[in-house]
Amino acid sequence: MSQVPADQLPAWLAAARDHWTWRGARRPAFAAEPGPGQESVWDYPRPPALVPDAREVTIHWHGLPVARTHRAIRLLETSHPPSFYIPWADVDRSLLQRADGSSFCEWKGPAQYWSLVHEGRRLDRIAWSYPQPLAGAEAIADCVAFYAEGLDCRVGGQPVTPQPGGFYGGWVTPELVGPFKGGPGSSGW
Repeated sequence: MSQVPADQLPAWLAAARDHWTWRGARRPAFAAEPGPGQESVWDYPRPPALVPDAREVTIHWHGLPVARTHRAIRLLETSHPPSFYIPWADVDRSLLQRADGSSFCEWKGPAQYWSLVHEGRRLDRIAWSYPQPLAGAEAIADCVAFYAEGLDCRVGGQPVTPQPGGFYGGWVTPELVGPFKGGPGSSGW
């Protein structure tokens, strides 16, 4: 993700981007040391990087296939397990319904939320998208990301664990070491 020069950003957006202490340049003392084949989320950059991932990513809800792709984009951001953005073309859109509310990310822009709905079942605000992302995040304009809570999400056949806390939507996969933002005491990261 490229960064727009600070002098070209509105002051409020520049301030939101500048307040981060940890930016992936150095790992804090409390971070776990990655072993062979592992990645530390503390080595991920800020601003986030958008990285294509060719592993098979699948999402099922009560056994119902929601998404399957080999074209996911991993969003890598300091202290966070990656969020996996899946091209809309690889998602069963008939299961998704626009949800109320929105949010704004200082790196990605305005987000829309989505609920899964099927045969009387509903999982509210389980996915989000950035249809008009900020400069540098254009690669996810035609994608959607899902929270792992309540879903069977897999990457390369391995089950995903949801990022701690209820706000962030990162997917904890076996190759990651943390600690991860979202757990108790992590609000200042």
